[in-house]
Amino acid sequence: MLDFYLLKDEQRKPSYPEEAGLEFVGELDDLIFGNLQSKKIIDERFEYYSDFRLDTSELKKIRMKIIEKQLQYDSDVKVLIQLLDIADSEQSGLIAFGD
Repeated sequence: MLDFYLLKDEQRKPSYPEEAGLEFVGELDDLIFGNLQSKKIIDERFEYYSDFRLDTSELKKIRMKIIEKQLQYDSDVKVLIQLLDIADSEQSGLIAFGD
């Protein structure tokens, strides 16, 4: 699973989530992640088995792609939208840790 945690844009990237006491907000399995990349929602530069950061500007770009492609009701996209909504409500970015 790819685990997502809240990470403010100004926070430094920790080596692992417990180091900074990050708040877990959800996860994506490899199938959903792959589908999101196939649908061009998540950029191909992000890899499922590596850690990566999505700052608030990147999250806005992702949300715009969803709207432009009219994929708000797609089942894979709905899972991602839950993560985006949480980050948005906390005015935060996200960091993903592959496990």
